[in-house]
Amino acid sequence: MRVWDRNNVTLAGREGGPTVVLAHGFGCDQHMWRHVVSEIGQWAQVVLFDHVGSGKADPAAWDADRYASLDGYADDVLSICQDLDLQQPIFVGHSVSSSIGVLAANREPDRFSALVLVTPSPCYIDDENYRGGFTRDDIDDLLESLDSNYLGWSSSMAPLIMGNPERPELGEELTASFCRTDPAMAQVFARATFLSDNRADLAAVSVPTLILQCAQDAIAPPEVGAFVHAQIAGSQLVTLDATGHCPQLSAPEATAAAITSFVRAAYR
Repeated sequence: MRVWDRNNVTLAGREGGPTVVLAHGFGCDQHMWRHVVSEIGQWAQVVLFDHVGSGKADPAAWDADRYASLDGYADDVLSICQDLDLQQPIFVGHSVSSSIGVLAANREPDRFSALVLVTPSPCYIDDENYRGGFTRDDIDDLLESLDSNYLGWSSSMAPLIMGNPERPELGEELTASFCRTDPAMAQVFARATFLSDNRADLAAVSVPTLILQCAQDAIAPPEVGAFVHAQIAGSQLVTLDATGHCPQLSAPEATAAAITSFVRAAYR
């Protein structure tokens, strides 16, 4: 199966500039990047795709065992880069795709020129010396609710993830995206997302890295961004004046500007 079809790969932006690969988070698809693409596409060639089990990726490619861990998604990212013969792209990952990008870059560090981690969370569960934002009981309850009533869970959880209650259209868009996802596939991806612990992988990152966090984020609190920054040597941490977990929708201009500034400095 060609990766173009498997992952619904699309190209946008300007040929000849740096290549930027945009990877979406849980319950989303590449359409969530559209406002950012309109900005960075002016200077970069943009590669968009849908994770298997999301968006318009080929459902025939779904395999519950393969996608029960983030390694399966990292394998897909590398195969996209290989099949498209991408030369030193910048990988931009939102939420769980930040960890997916870290795994891919650690496996093939010469493949990428830089990482941009948008509202990353290498581990969602608190422990003695780490605040991920949730207790294990919180996550177990979240997954149980998702399993028992996925559409109801989507309707209640998406607005919390999005934040910005004064802009209900944003929560409605994320709810609709969640509801378009096959519940059985979403259950597997949710476990891979919320039960993952990729903290130990951060120290191995060897490419320039930008961490973008939001000033207020119910899913990835500021302590998480600070932790990721401390673990990745030489990384940059930028806190956007934005609310919620999806700044590519709630603050796309600021998100695009931060990415643009980082990439221009890297290519100087």
